[in-house]
Amino acid sequence: MSTPIIEARDVSLSFGSVRALRDVSLTIGPGEITALVGDNGAGKSTLVRCFSGVHRPQSGTVLLDDRPVSFSSPEAARSQGIETVHQNLALVEDLTVWQNLFLNRELTRFGMLDRRRMRRDAARMVSELAVNVPEVTSRVRRLSGGQRQAVSICRAAGFSSRLVIMDEPTAALGVQETKKVEELIVRLRDEGHAVLLISHNFAQVMRLSQQVWVMRAGQCVAGRRTEQTTGEEIVGLITGAVAA
Repeated sequence: MSTPIIEARDVSLSFGSVRALRDVSLTIGPGEITALVGDNGAGKSTLVRCFSGVHRPQSGTVLLDDRPVSFSSPEAARSQGIETVHQNLALVEDLTVWQNLFLNRELTRFGMLDRRRMRRDAARMVSELAVNVPEVTSRVRRLSGGQRQAVSICRAAGFSSRLVIMDEPTAALGVQETKKVEELIVRLRDEGHAVLLISHNFAQVMRLSQQVWVMRAGQCVAGRRTEQTTGEEIVGLITGAVAA
């Protein structure tokens, strides 16, 4: 069995009297789409923030390539190849596609912004992922929801990322745009990225993922290989109607 890209071992985190995570243990394998499911407030986003450098666990361990890590910031997590596509996308509408791709990662030459190189590299990143996005000089405010999602995914995948975390990537999209984004997610997996997918769409989870982890009330209550479970069982595990 291959070494997980990232692993949580007995990770716990509280905010005052609220225990957001309780001894959570799970693994994310290389070259797979791993789904993380559960009701609102189950702890999914909090766990992801522990992986992406926003929070530090108060107990337990996060391992990257079987080595304990403790990220002090999202930048520290990104430096180790962990990228996150947030639900709000974190794009600046008045900037162009290429400016958003290189936001906080600007390239310089002789102390000046190397705009030509960034535009060229942005066009290459977009074309390599076959993203249906207009010219990289287009402003983000002109893009559709699916195109904005594609830009955000492209930004995450374009900087040698090993793990791409996606928080509800198609929640606000229509049927056709959802299909295009799902194709992009599968392509990321096929190119060797590990993908952690948070989704309330159980049909999407069953369609895309190879592994499903179920969270409830701050705990990871079950893990299933997708091919060995059903959407009905996953719903039962989330609600507690089915024993783990």
